[in-house]
Amino acid sequence: MPGGGHLRVLQSGPGTVLQDRGRFGYLRFGVTQSGPMDWSAWQTANLALGNDKSAAAIEIPASGLEVICEAKPFWVAYAGGAFIWRHDGTELPKAARIKLEPGSRLAARAGHFGSFAYLAIKSGFDAPLVMGSRSTHLRSGLGGRMLKEGDCVTPLASLSASEERHFAARIDAPWLVRNLAPIRVVPGPQDDYFAPQTLASFYIADFTLTPRADRMAYQFDGPEISHTKGHDIVSDGVALGGIQIPGDKKPLVLMADRQPTGGYPKIGHIARADVGRLAQMRPGETCRFRPVSTAEARQALLALEDDIATTPQHLQPLRSPLTSERLLSVNLIDGVFNPLNK
Repeated sequence: MPGGGHLRVLQSGPGTVLQDRGRFGYLRFGVTQSGPMDWSAWQTANLALGNDKSAAAIEIPASGLEVICEAKPFWVAYAGGAFIWRHDGTELPKAARIKLEPGSRLAARAGHFGSFAYLAIKSGFDAPLVMGSRSTHLRSGLGGRMLKEGDCVTPLASLSASEERHFAARIDAPWLVRNLAPIRVVPGPQDDYFAPQTLASFYIADFTLTPRADRMAYQFDGPEISHTKGHDIVSDGVALGGIQIPGDKKPLVLMADRQPTGGYPKIGHIARADVGRLAQMRPGETCRFRPVSTAEARQALLALEDDIATTPQHLQPLRSPLTSERLLSVNLIDGVFNPLNK
């Protein structure tokens, strides 16, 4: 890296990896997209720095991360679940853009909700391109490995003089506020494998995320979803958010590191706009599903993309140290939006 600066990992839990937008064009060869679990939070952190949409960031699971800045200053931004962030021991907002000076430390720990946070750096983290992507797919060994203590990660470019004038800022992003509304689902393509009364019960029942939840799939527990035509189909391609119903009659939602094909009927697909919300769930948390049309799902996605594109307008000056009054105002992501409670 130009200038020789880097962030050195002081502490990193299982599952801490680099992710960019993912790999495209290789599904026919059995290589899935990978990429961030919560694409909306990942993109927010990158846009706060003016990064390209394909820039790689560190995906931080609930086990947390701590890094120290060495040799050169860097601008970084972070966003995601309600993690607890500290800069040299001082608590920060739940989403912000700050400057790290040599010797300063940044630590993230899981807060009261959320499974993933994203740490982006100006220009994006440098890592080898594998099939056009810097994303890490652990099961296949593509794109590297999990970060561990002692690793050094570097940006693609050094901080320029013009960027020195940028100000530290909190990210007031309403789309990152915890939302307990039902997860939207586009029915199909094998919803005909289930009786009408079964489909109706699927959309009114509570489902609990089990400990069987990782970057490949989330399994939910709840009422049994019985098949009318058996639980096997001719294997076909699967997509992000596909809800398979295998022989145990429990929903299995396919996530970022999903397999390329599957042989279980799919009752529906999570709307792209809600994939991040579902990814932020923790085992033991409960949700409901709600059917929507393809047009509704598309409109929701376009609306969310429009909101995320306004990230630069949601940056507010951040002064240090934070007062108790300001902490109340900057921790917007701690809020809970639930239209069912209105």
